Amino acid sequence: MTAATTTEPLLPPGRGFGLADVFRRRYLLSLIVRKEVQIRYRGSALGWVWSYVKPLVQFAVFYLAIGVFLGMNARVEYFPLYLLSGITIVTFFNEAFTNGTRSLVDNAALIKKIYLPREMFPVSSMLIAAVNILPQIAVLVVIALVFGWAPSVLQVLALLLAIALIAALATGLGLLFGAVNVTFRDAQSFVEIITMFAVWASPVMYQWEMVAEKVPDWLFVLYRLNPVTAAVELFHYGIWFPLDPAGGRIMPDMWLFSGIAAVMSMVFLIIGQTVFRSLEGRFAQDL
Repeated sequence: MTAATTTEPLLPPGRGFGLADVFRRRYLLSLIVRKEVQIRYRGSALGWVWSYVKPLVQFAVFYLAIGVFLGMNARVEYFPLYLLSGITIVTFFNEAFTNGTRSLVDNAALIKKIYLPREMFPVSSMLIAAVNILPQIAVLVVIALVFGWAPSVLQVLALLLAIALIAALATGLGLLFGAVNVTFRDAQSFVEIITMFAVWASPVMYQWEMVAEKVPDWLFVLYRLNPVTAAVELFHYGIWFPLDPAGGRIMPDMWLFSGIAAVMSMVFLIIGQTVFRSLEGRFAQDL
């Protein structure tokens, strides 16, 4: 008797199931993330300590340069925490988006030699950015605790929602621009412009009230439709707002626009995956 054999439908070479394949190969994904994180601190005597030192130095600089010398401490209570919380989530977006765009080109040698889900590289870039931002979040929370931070469950959930929102958005945009960047390297320069404006297009260096006072209502609505703006305000709500700052106000319809931002992030993720799969057949050739 011959052993029973099972046949599976054949797939075109180099094609898989997209993001589903990435999470089916979680071990390989973890290896890539671990390798890149270790490379970041290779040859460094202090290693991970720098990840905690940098946010502390940032806080001191913001407190003195912007808070004291420019007078923002008098205008916005706990301004260094307000600023650092906004910068933390924007840094996560910028690093994940930028590195995701470059990820295919940076791993060209591996892509041309063996097959593995190409989506692995933008996804790993997002996870690496998340790992790198964790020490900054830890420092931010410790400083907030010193000032009496006592968040509600809803405010903690707002922090988690902001991180998830940015993770989905950055992954979708990384897939989209990463695929385009393989053929047209101009995409990388375009991404640099987007990330340069990300800090200023969201209430990081300023409060949303300053925008509401200066622009028409319809333009303020567009401003709040920016997913990064929603994520920044969620982080403010989770870190800065529990300190009960004088004059602190939640952005109008914050939860509504956060929900819209979550939907937009998922739409970008779907678009990014669709474009990625339509172009991935040319990756090895164009690289």
